[in-house]
Amino acid sequence: MARQPEGARLYLVRGRVQGVGFRYYAQREADKLGLKGYVRNLDDGRVEVYATGPPDKLSDLAAALRSGPRFSDVRGVEEQEAVIERYSGFQIEV
Repeated sequence: MARQPEGARLYLVRGRVQGVGFRYYAQREADKLGLKGYVRNLDDGRVEVYATGPPDKLSDLAAALRSGPRFSDVRGVEEQEAVIERYSGFQIEV
């Protein structure tokens, strides 16, 4: 079975996504999918997620981000292609 080519995506998540465990949720979902990258809070209240991996796994992550953790209220997820950068895992940045 041929390996899928890697892709990279940048997601900007808006809504009630800070102070509700969103970064930990995103990290857990990305780890389950075997993706690499980071998640961090932005000063404007959004959360930024950068992930690299196979396109189907990136789609699975996007779906998880749209759902969010229990106490979040995701109002929108902006998704854009990104340049592939190398990360050793998926981390929470501060």
